[in-house]
Amino acid sequence: MSNPPIPKKVTLTDRMRVFMKGIVTPIVTFLNRIGVTPNMVTTVGLIGNFAAAALIATGHITYGGLVALLAGACDGLDGSLARLRNEVTPWGAFVDSVTDRYSELALLFGLLIYYENLGNQTMVILVYLSAAGAALVPYVKSRAETLGYEAKVGILSRMERYFVLIPCLILNIPWVALWIFAIFGNITVLQRIYSVREQAYVKIDSPTQTK
Repeated sequence: MSNPPIPKKVTLTDRMRVFMKGIVTPIVTFLNRIGVTPNMVTTVGLIGNFAAAALIATGHITYGGLVALLAGACDGLDGSLARLRNEVTPWGAFVDSVTDRYSELALLFGLLIYYENLGNQTMVILVYLSAAGAALVPYVKSRAETLGYEAKVGILSRMERYFVLIPCLILNIPWVALWIFAIFGNITVLQRIYSVREQAYVKIDSPTQTK
């Protein structure tokens, strides 16, 4: 008898997808009608985040936050558009995941340049710690899943980071987001590592039995 499957956890991203369905569906239906493809939406979102990063780097924090807000909307549309067009593929999911990482790290790089120009080394260190957490949170999840574990736990996944960063940029208080990222982002990494460790020990303690 094999071990029971590990139950999947419902994340904030899953809840937001259900909550926003009524808003997103008419938008993606219109985009599909005029011939927009998921890759187009993904590309626009990525370019938008790079533009936001450039604004942030030059000190236009609020404008950068507004552009990032619009670019972030594309992240919620490309997947829905792909499902509508029945074009969901492993390659599309891979590209979407990679562009998500580039987009988030671009915004943090913009803040790195901004604080480096100000000579604020404390904030530069916080940006580094924030980027480390932002990179490791999805890496731990991905690596765990390749080994057959579930790693969606944690207090600061990508959706939560987005809900923290964008308002802080628009309100021109990016330091608040960076402190939250630097601390709770890396705590999330540890939470996921601990969760995988627990699952690994469960499998060790409950070996597969045969009749």
